[in-house]
Amino acid sequence: MILDLIMAMLWSLSPFGEAKLGIPYGIMKGLNSYLVFIVCFLANIMVFPLMMFFLEHINRYLTKWRFYKKSAVYVARRAKTGSGGKIEKFGFLGLVLFVMVPLPGTGVYAGSIASYLFKIERKQAFFANAIGIFFSSLVVWLITVFSTNGV
Repeated sequence: MILDLIMAMLWSLSPFGEAKLGIPYGIMKGLNSYLVFIVCFLANIMVFPLMMFFLEHINRYLTKWRFYKKSAVYVARRAKTGSGGKIEKFGFLGLVLFVMVPLPGTGVYAGSIASYLFKIERKQAFFANAIGIFFSSLVVWLITVFSTNGV
């Protein structure tokens, strides 16, 4: 049980799934669905401060390497084109909506990068990401719970 909960948490921290994968994983393993929601949601929120630390401090040193710089520019362009219009037009609400969509390529990683690129104040960006993560996690949780109960 503990190992499955840790795995669900790790999936929620991962850029490959976030809570969109951690929640279904935990529920499918037979864990308490409420506990899975809380753990995965909180794990997904922890990504924001880690990403901001990385973007503000470590990123500047890694851009000296050509491969990293090329990859970072590619990711930045994708984040700007995928979220740019919504965030520029709607600001805080646009960031919430972008992070909230439970699809690949949206979420706290892309939301953190977008808030860094658009220079959104850190506290405001954190709350926008947290609200978006909450609703995204809630949608995934509801779909998973209903589908496992045969609804």
